[in-house]
Amino acid sequence: MKFAVKMLAMAAMAASMGGAWAQKGETVKMVRIDPLTGLLGPVGQSQDRGYKFFAEKFSGAGNPAGVKFEFTTLDNKLSPTESLNVLKAAIDSGVRYIIQGNGSSVAVALSDAITKHNERNPGKEVIYLNDSAVDPDLTNSKCSYWHFRFDADTSMKMEAMSSFIAEQKDITKVYLLNQNYSHGHQVAKFAKETLARKRPDIKIVGEDLHPLAQTRDFAPYIAKIKASGADTVITGNWGSDLSLLVKAANEGGYTGKFFTYYAGVTGTPTALGKNGAGRVYQIAYNHYNMGGQMGKWQDEFKKKYNDDFYTGSTIRIFETLSAAMAKAKSTDPVKVAAALEGIRVKSFNGEVEMRKADHQLQQPLYMTVWEPASAKFPYSPENTGMTLVPLKEYPNYVSSTPTSCQMKRPA
Repeated sequence: MKFAVKMLAMAAMAASMGGAWAQKGETVKMVRIDPLTGLLGPVGQSQDRGYKFFAEKFSGAGNPAGVKFEFTTLDNKLSPTESLNVLKAAIDSGVRYIIQGNGSSVAVALSDAITKHNERNPGKEVIYLNDSAVDPDLTNSKCSYWHFRFDADTSMKMEAMSSFIAEQKDITKVYLLNQNYSHGHQVAKFAKETLARKRPDIKIVGEDLHPLAQTRDFAPYIAKIKASGADTVITGNWGSDLSLLVKAANEGGYTGKFFTYYAGVTGTPTALGKNGAGRVYQIAYNHYNMGGQMGKWQDEFKKKYNDDFYTGSTIRIFETLSAAMAKAKSTDPVKVAAALEGIRVKSFNGEVEMRKADHQLQQPLYMTVWEPASAKFPYSPENTGMTLVPLKEYPNYVSSTPTSCQMKRPA
């Protein structure tokens, strides 16, 4: 009899725990694995502040599931090996939602490790939320059921960028300068493919790859660009690699155009200064002058941290994840992953969709150019008196690219 009572008590406890699992007020622990030190540390530090800011905004009544988000960043020093070490520590501590973005080499390592962990540890599954790593392989040949990307991948951005470039008749000679890792290789690859299709008269007059986050003097590269006669540079560089490149261009007297992915990221606005006016472009899924609720959040963030918020995928992660938890009526990663597939949410610039086939978010993209801030476009990053002025919007269906992903879903 005592054994039967004990078993009934345990069953009741388990049932109550199952009910509480789906109830409002539950805390969802999230860990971001990204650099907080080194040349790219300032980018990670700014993004860390962004996640903490929006974890507070979206907690409780701020999301449809009513959960509380608890956020921490662990420094990976931009190393895949270090990333796997801190991933294990995070999982061992009970974290089931991992975020990362800076460095596709890290992203590939994390995606593979999380997929294998989930296969070997049923009941302890982990979801990987990718906010910035844009190697197309992550949603194609290396796609994983447990990986969800909230940025637009390299091919999507290049599809929009090349469409814009194709309309600029003064662009005839292009130089490709990129970081020597998967993202940089992909930028160069898709630039050549899309330009050949849309503007076969444009000549690629030079191409270089340089070490990621190690080059401090880009003057030799600027000298090569000038010698090539290029009127335009296409680069996927980010962080210090873009800031120092632009600084060297200004100092070296290069006056051609730059088409970038990350001109608005920490440090680059200051490096651009007023010298980049009218000739530095950015393709991205958001920009500094979105207005509306985004504008209010940006102003509040700047007042609180004396910093600029630019990683809009942070917001998308909280919006989409909480919507999936509300749909699943649970925070169990297995149920949430299933709810994330194909989910649509209304975000700061319209409806976005997590494509079921490959877990790539479908979203609009914007071409902007670096110009003096104005009454119409007032937000000035890093107090430069300059801003990114929107030139053209590319809707979801325009920026979307096909996928070869053969998704292996859990039984």
